[in-house]
Amino acid sequence: MSAIVPETQTRVLNLVQAVNEALDLALERDPRVLLFGEDVGRMGGVFRASDGLQAKYGEHRVFDTPLAESGIVGYGIGLALAGMRPVAEIQFAGFLYPALDQILSHLGRYRHRTRGRYSIPMVIRAPYGGGVHTPEQHADSPEAVLCHVPGVKVVIPSSPERAKGLLLSAIEDPDPVFFLEAIKLYRGVKAEVPEGYYTLPLGKARIVREGEAASLFCYGGMVEVCQKAAEVAAREGVELEVVDLESLTPLDTETIVGSVQKTGRAVVVYEAMRTGGFGAEVAARIAEEAIDFLQAPILRVAGWDAPYPPFSAVEHYYRPDAKRVLEAVRKVLRH
Repeated sequence: MSAIVPETQTRVLNLVQAVNEALDLALERDPRVLLFGEDVGRMGGVFRASDGLQAKYGEHRVFDTPLAESGIVGYGIGLALAGMRPVAEIQFAGFLYPALDQILSHLGRYRHRTRGRYSIPMVIRAPYGGGVHTPEQHADSPEAVLCHVPGVKVVIPSSPERAKGLLLSAIEDPDPVFFLEAIKLYRGVKAEVPEGYYTLPLGKARIVREGEAASLFCYGGMVEVCQKAAEVAAREGVELEVVDLESLTPLDTETIVGSVQKTGRAVVVYEAMRTGGFGAEVAARIAEEAIDFLQAPILRVAGWDAPYPPFSAVEHYYRPDAKRVLEAVRKVLRH
């Protein structure tokens, strides 16, 4: 994997533009890279993440597929075994379920199955999460299911500049990577993004705000929520540490434990259903490796154990917000 190269020139991009730029650079740099999925070619994807790429690189490298998620993933596995670098788009992460047989039975197992003779250098991109009043299954957050698959990586960026560098790293990686992009952030955040080709390391968390009172562990769309909560808390004289996990598999346990050792309190925030969500894994790691430093129970702020409400004006009751995060923070501080 190539190292990140600092760039003096930057441009302000939103997250979907940063993803588009990363795909463009990868296609230009490596003729083995192929991009495919439902409506990614002529239409440029439902969120326009691949806009203009088919016209630039041709239908043999950027192309549409049938509405068959199992076929999309299976086709990518075959391409990767044949020496290509496939990037498959699943239109929404909630549509992944028909492909679970390919994912669970094949995608992460080939390196083990062939004793290292073959690997699957494949990226599966998918928008996930809520916040924009989508229909049923369009706002699902299935990251915990994917993290339970051996042999794959799961990466979820929280900003445009991180998305670009992490996606390029994922495409370079010799093993399969799920790259989930928060729908709420696609056009909801903008940032200065370095021009040119650069990568960011997978498997590393980052502290986006330093604090001493409590640690907020989050990823993807919840990083923005936790930052807002931290800003409100700061006005009350409480400095919260916000840790963007960024990579769920592999998980940067060292950074998590280091933050808990400093603050003594932990709140884990994610928008998937509470029970069995990835936040439970984070809480378990903290309990196993940092329990002696805890001054209060680990709390989770998550979605409810019910399907995400489709087309709903009550969506904000399901998706965690800064108010719910602050309620959890006040609870651990009172303990």
